[in-house]
Parts: sequence; structure tokens; C-alpha cells
Amino acid sequence: MKKLIVLFAMITSLVTHVKAQENTDTSKKSKWSSHFQLTVIAQKHAGFHAAYSGDKSLADTVEPIATSLTTTLFLGRKLWKGAALYFNPEISGGNGLSFAQGVAGALNGETYRVGAVKPQVFIARAYLQQRFPLADAKYVDVADDVNQVADKIPDSRITITAGKYAISDFYDDNAYSKDPRSQFSNWAIWANGAWDYPANTRGYTMGVVVELIKPRWAVRLSTVAVPKIANASKMEYDMSRAHSETFEYERKWTVRKHPGSARLILSNTHSKAPSYQSGLKAVANSDAFLLSVISGDSENTSYGGKKFGWGASADQEITKDLGIFSRIGWNDGKYATWAFTEIDRTFCLGLSLKGNRWKRPEDVFGLAAVVSGISDEHRAFLKAGGYGFIIGDGNLNYGKEAIVETFYNARLSKQFWLSVNYQFVNNPGYNKDRGPVHVFGVRAHIEF
Repeated sequence: MKKLIVLFAMITSLVTHVKAQENTDTSKKSKWSSHFQLTVIAQKHAGFHAAYSGDKSLADTVEPIATSLTTTLFLGRKLWKGAALYFNPEISGGNGLSFAQGVAGALNGETYRVGAVKPQVFIARAYLQQRFPLADAKYVDVADDVNQVADKIPDSRITITAGKYAISDFYDDNAYSKDPRSQFSNWAIWANGAWDYPANTRGYTMGVVVELIKPRWAVRLSTVAVPKIANASKMEYDMSRAHSETFEYERKWTVRKHPGSARLILSNTHSKAPSYQSGLKAVANSDAFLLSVISGDSENTSYGGKKFGWGASADQEITKDLGIFSRIGWNDGKYATWAFTEIDRTFCLGLSLKGNRWKRPEDVFGLAAVVSGISDEHRAFLKAGGYGFIIGDGNLNYGKEAIVETFYNARLSKQFWLSVNYQFVNNPGYNKDRGPVHVFGVRAHIEF
């Protein structure tokens, strides 16, 4: 704990020093960008009915409060024309309810699929970004922001990003449901649950993203590394046999001066993921090794896993206060979930309302619902007593998992937000024999 206190002090001192340098530079934009965030989330759920429980079930009894902590330093440095380097050291610790297991739409977007862990320091992002202007480009000002150095950039450009990052940083940029540090917490609401996006246990990967960006539309294509095993911290760098590609087309518009946008995502992943059909045979033959691969506990030595999926996302401002959003997603569900969560089909709808009407313009109220399902093969595997790395009750009376989440995020000062959150979960882990579950949460967030 003493080391963490010293580290926090060093981070705060560094941010203050860089900010001071920026503030004294009045003749031109600073070449540096520096930001800091700290988020603490505490959750608790009520007891609920469960006909049975398995190794990956959400506890049906009242658990102790589960608390997570993340804190990140976002550093950026402008290099030559159009280029910048970004570096994000991060600390994370704590755990989710039942170690973030038992609900496919996991309950806390700031926790990982691991047990209780002490806070650890690691490099979240370290990447180089280069912009190339197109012939018809006009230069526009962009303000200093998280992983964005203040600059004049071309509105028509090709951007290449290479290094370590979260692939979700670049895709599915939904205006009202993207960031669990300030918006919705549930995994199936702040992200597209059916997109098994490639990442290590903490949510990061390495690779290249190429973007063609125009004022009203954009196209993105990436190739990145995938985990060695399901939910692994180590990544597989035999890119000839294990890799993941993602394509996105994004379109922006205005309706009576209110902005809106939509995105279509296609993804294709090759990994060591075994098929659910082989998982069924492993259950029948008591093949502990193969089952441990699917549940993320042991390494599989053979390649051949494939997962294709698509997703769509849209958001629309209705008034200056009110916005709505939606997501839909699907993957073929033939091979084991490898990185994000065990959802093969999903549909989400929600709204976000600013507090202008009650004279709290910086506050936000959110309400959303999501319904998720899994493929026939995935369903049969869980019914037979198989386990994934996030769900598995030892049996299954299948029903679609439905979640409603609502939150109120209050800005109490320039740099401090406090949120209250409630989630209702029906058929946790797609199981009609368990639940429903009532989950309550509090979130504190600092940024500067």
C-alpha cells in the first residue's frame, strides 16, 4: 500500500508538472498531452433463488461488497508533422462479484475475469500514430484530450496506429454507451457483447489499425494478436496462424442540427479455440485437458479455432438533453469464446438524459436494456455440464439473458463524479433455474 501511495504521488506530480508547462506555453500549442483518471466501483447483489450452482455460477447468497480500482496516466507527445506517441501506465486491482463470473453480461466494466487481486502496475497502451492528409483535406483544430495532443489535423486523412492498445478504442464509438467509467457498467451494454474482440485479460492487444477518415464517414481495418488461451494474459504472436481482423464502416449525419451516427462491424478471428462440438465430446469422455482449455485454465497446442461475427451500433441526439442508442450483434458461436464474454447474439436499446431540466447540466441519467443469447452448440455444451471462462452452472435450463441497467452520474466538482447504479438480471448465465438478480453499485470517478 505504501508503494501505491508513493506511485500515486509521483503520477500526480508528473501530471501537474506537465500541465504547468502547457499553461506557460501561450505562443503555441503544447507538444505534450497529459491526463489522469481514477475510478472505484463497489457492487453488491441480493440473494436469489438457484436450483443448483456450478463452478462458474454467480453466488446465490449475499456476497461481501466487491470493489474494483483502476487509475491511469494518459501521456502523449507530438513528434514530427502528423505523428504522436502515446503511453498509458495503469494500476488495477480488486474483483467483481463472484470474480466476474456467472453472468454473460458481466456486471462491472472495470473488472477482469480473475479472482481478487492486489493492485498491479502495467503498461495499458504504448503506440505510435501517424496521420497522412488527403488531397482535399481542410485543417481543423482538435483540443487536448485523453490520448490526443492539441493540434490542427486534416479532416480528410489516413491514420495508421501501431503498438499496444485496446482495439475497442477505435471501434464502435457509441456516443452514449462506451465508457464504464462514466456511463453504463454492464459489459453487454457499454460494448457489443457478441463481438469477441481480441484482448488479453485486462482488455489490451497489439497490432495495427488503418483508418480512412472523411468529415461524414470513416472506414477502419485492423489486424491484432489474440490470447494464447481463453481469457489469457499472454498473447499469441504466431500471426500466421493466430490473429484477428476487424472492419468497420461509420457514417455520421445531422437531423435538425442534432448529430447522429451508425457503424457496421465485421470481425474474423483465428485462434486455438476448440469447437463446442469437441467440448461436448470432452464432457462425455471426461477430457479434463480440453475442458480446461475452454474454461481458460490450460493451454491448447493446436490451432484451427474460427469465429466470424458482425455488429451494428447507432446513436442519435433527440434534443440537447436527450439521446438514444442501440446495438445488435451476432457471431457463429461454433468455437469457444476466447477473449471478451460468452454472448453469441445480442440486442440493446437505451437512452441518456442530461440534467438540464433539474438545473444539473453536467449530470447524466441513463437507462438501457439488453437481451442476449448463445448458439445451439454453445447451449448444448453448457447443458452437458461444460464450463466456459465466465459462465457454467453444471446444467442449463436455457433462456435468453435479459438485463436492465440504470444509473445516475452526478458531477460534484470540476474533477469528481459520483454515480449510483442498479441492474436487474433475468436468467443469469442463460439459466431459467437461477435468478432473477438485483445488483446495486456506487462509482467514484476522478479525472484531470
